[in-house]
Amino acid sequence: MSYTAEERGARNSLDYRLFFKDASGNAVSPLHDIPMMAGDGVYNMVVEVSRWSNAKIEIDLKSSLNPLKQDVKKGKLRYVANCFPHHGYIWNYGAIPQTWEDPNHTDPNTNCKGDNDPIDVCEIGTKVHKRGAVIQVKVLGTFAMIDEGETDWKIMAIDVTDPLAENLNDIHDVEKVMPGFLTATVEWFKIYKMPDGKPANEFAFDSKPKDREFAESIISGCHESWKKLVGGDCDPKGIDLTNVSLENSASISSTDAAAVITKAAEPAEDLPLPDDVDKWHYVSLK
Repeated sequence: MSYTAEERGARNSLDYRLFFKDASGNAVSPLHDIPMMAGDGVYNMVVEVSRWSNAKIEIDLKSSLNPLKQDVKKGKLRYVANCFPHHGYIWNYGAIPQTWEDPNHTDPNTNCKGDNDPIDVCEIGTKVHKRGAVIQVKVLGTFAMIDEGETDWKIMAIDVTDPLAENLNDIHDVEKVMPGFLTATVEWFKIYKMPDGKPANEFAFDSKPKDREFAESIISGCHESWKKLVGGDCDPKGIDLTNVSLENSASISSTDAAAVITKAAEPAEDLPLPDDVDKWHYVSLK
């Protein structure tokens, strides 16, 4: 199944949204309607942020059909700081659909509850993927970040069509093929909020990654949590469950789904990025 994106509103504005459509042109939810799996051992990944970019784009959990939107804090659009020597995001960043890190559940690996989001993915391949792309990835491993007291798994994966993919099959292969990359990933996540005056993020497992088998078990658990979410078996914590394919009480027709997009802001020219978006920030963990 292939998917296309439809942008509404202007990029770098508060009313910007990116909606998803299936191969037939019908609007779908990237969280609920796109399958978690694309094949045997292959996962779908919704690309929220292209590598090297700064705008903090994420699935809008509280709106019908869960379009992508830019995160807002204190009324301002969020852009991640460039913490020297990193510029923007250092991977293509996104989420695995049909997963949910349950904030009602304490993870036994971290002793922290879930962060109420679909599970995050860092795609580490060669290509810079477009915002809103739905790509197929192979899972390599995971880090367990603790973000302000919440469990926030960071799945490491690679596009199955990437030239590096044949040599990357588990987390230990990454250091062989891409020396220094895992260390840089941990540093990025630890320091990216520090320019905003926040403390460094922490990691479980002594900041070491876990292997593919472990990562896939975590994803499987988050998929089960999502099933409970859409099945009405737990507190949805404000998440909009609108979908077109699950045939449950939150399902809507393709006509009604199209109307959701129509009601969004009209497409518009991109607004300029902030003047300081390329500023270097120098932070230290020492």
